[in-house]
Amino acid sequence: MNTIQPTETQLIETAQCGDVDSFNQLVLNYQDMMYRVSLRILNDESAADDATQNAMIQAFRNIKSFRGGSFRSWLARVTVNASYDEMRRWRRQSSVSFEQFNQDGEEIESAPWMVDLSAGPEERFDALELQDALQQCVKALNSEYRLVVVLVDVEGLSYEEVARVANIPVGTVKSRLARARGQLRKSLQSYGNLLPKTYRVNASLSLSM
Repeated sequence: MNTIQPTETQLIETAQCGDVDSFNQLVLNYQDMMYRVSLRILNDESAADDATQNAMIQAFRNIKSFRGGSFRSWLARVTVNASYDEMRRWRRQSSVSFEQFNQDGEEIESAPWMVDLSAGPEERFDALELQDALQQCVKALNSEYRLVVVLVDVEGLSYEEVARVANIPVGTVKSRLARARGQLRKSLQSYGNLLPKTYRVNASLSLSM
């Protein structure tokens, strides 16, 4: 006999009543997204782990404040806030490099979730080089531009969802995203030999990661 799985709405309602199992089931659906958002903000695996864990704790403590709409975007906002809290904690402690490092202290050349394992060795190598170039360009953006690029182009949130996450008007999301993409297009031209012909000078860039 098949067991009927609870809907997300049902899980939220029971979690709001204090049911930890329901909350854990909800988080399982979004923990990868939360970690990716935090990692792109902090550029450090250990810090992203801490921020994600703190975001989960804050989400559980404040889930009663969720009043409907997109639970994903609500969690994204909690994650963004937790990530900025972690960044401020870093800055209070000491000056910290914002390069990406794994748990062994080695610098990350390319995030594992960006690698296309179905590609051949040469294609994979070229893709890794391009992804690394793109990461460096994204990292160079100011925090406001980087945030909208990550949420829209990486996580696939709508303009309206990003507006709620960042607490800014939809028009501001669109303008920041346009400027961020313009800066990325310009920055990527220095890696012209890695770019497909359609992405080189005088070609429009449709960012995808």
